[in-house]
Amino acid sequence: MRRARRLALEELAPYLLPPPAGPGKLDWPQIFGNDNPVEVEVGFGKGLFLVTTAPVHPEINFLGIEMARKYQLFTATRMAKRQLRNVRLAKADARLFFRDHIADGSCQAIHVYFPDPWWKKRHLKRRVFTPDFVRHCERVLRAGGRLHVATDVEEYFHVITELAGQHTRLSPLPCPADSDTSGYLTNFERKSRERGRPVFRADYVKAGTEY
Repeated sequence: MRRARRLALEELAPYLLPPPAGPGKLDWPQIFGNDNPVEVEVGFGKGLFLVTTAPVHPEINFLGIEMARKYQLFTATRMAKRQLRNVRLAKADARLFFRDHIADGSCQAIHVYFPDPWWKKRHLKRRVFTPDFVRHCERVLRAGGRLHVATDVEEYFHVITELAGQHTRLSPLPCPADSDTSGYLTNFERKSRERGRPVFRADYVKAGTEY
């Protein structure tokens, strides 16, 4: 199979969120040019969730955060070829990005699908789900906002649900049963299903009033 050609940087620029110049919260209307609600995907990889979801929901703005520059550019190429103007892509550590640049109560939803489990004990500190990260997820969600999580690592799933359970404003919701048409598949989820591995999901809603 031929590898898709990456577009020139000037063609990708509208989809690439420049690194913030310093501390301070992002202005979503300035970034997207409208007041539509914002949803954030942490670790978008090759962008399958975004490329599937964004065209179906033009009324929603999507920000993807990914550590790897190659995936940022690969996914930006997919967005540019489809002219998905409601997507921006940031190359950043999501834990720091949430802490430093996302304002309280400014997000409609957060999506974290198949985060790296970092199997080795000495690498556990690299996991995205930490007490601080979950606290910031709770903080940046608006009242009624959703946190969506999926993983095929049962041990990590228990860590995630335990951390979320420590935040009383995040209430668990029932998740739909797996099927080929439930939700939007990531590449990792597709591989897990092909291998017959179980997928563990959790959805949460933020209760209460805005900050």
